[in-house]
Amino acid sequence: MNRRNVLIALIPAALFLSGCPYAYTPSTALLPQHIRGIAMHPVKNKTQHFGLEDKFTLRLQDEFTRGGQYPLVGEDRADGVIIAEIERYINEPTSYDENLIVQERKLWVLVNIYFWDKVQNKILWSEPNLEGTHRYTVESRPGGISEEEARELVWDKLSRDIFRRTIEGFGSVTGVLDRKIPTQGPAGKEIHK
Repeated sequence: MNRRNVLIALIPAALFLSGCPYAYTPSTALLPQHIRGIAMHPVKNKTQHFGLEDKFTLRLQDEFTRGGQYPLVGEDRADGVIIAEIERYINEPTSYDENLIVQERKLWVLVNIYFWDKVQNKILWSEPNLEGTHRYTVESRPGGISEEEARELVWDKLSRDIFRRTIEGFGSVTGVLDRKIPTQGPAGKEIHK
């Protein structure tokens, strides 16, 4: 064994013995180069709360327009499409005063996100149950905000997370459940790879 091979063999042992922490970090999965323009499929609202999808769609479009890496285009000209479904919307009380009047609430929204590569006709990634939460003081208290204002803060957070997930790749945000590269599309149709 020559000197070079001995040194190469000793490096891992030296790192281990020196206490140098080593953590495996997977590389991010960025969008393929053939994707140049992105479209937003109309957000689907699966809750019983009317109109959530309109404000969320506008906020999501603003985030991608401001980001500027990929132009936001119509679905007919897009290479990739973001598909979002509002799965759950819960606004629950979290604290009360001595008269049992609500003082604080927690707004909790779950959104399923898919990115469809139109060129290759497949879902590139999905982020199930992406969570947006905001705990807030009710508007009847000093410094409190309305449910609508809390919702706008949740839309901001979710839009930033979806933008980051799309631009920076897999692992940049996390849903409540495991993330995966799906074998079925959002409508349950089998995807052909």
